[in-house]
Amino acid sequence: MPEVVQAQPIEKSPRSRRAELITFFVLAFGIWPIVAVGIVGGYGFLVWMLQIIFGPPGPPGH
Repeated sequence: MPEVVQAQPIEKSPRSRRAELITFFVLAFGIWPIVAVGIVGGYGFLVWMLQIIFGPPGPPGH
C-alpha cells in the first residue's frame, strides 16, 4: 500500500513575491491593454473592410 505524503507549505521568499508582483503589473498595465486595443482595432478594421466590399448594412437602394 502506498504511503500518504503530507505536503509541506512552501514559503515564498520576498524576492519571488516581488518578481511575481512585477510580472502582474507588466501584464495588467502593459501587455493586456495592448492586446485589447489590438483586438478591438482588428475587429473594427474587419468590419470596415467588409463594409467597403459588401456595402453598409440596411435596406438596399436608399
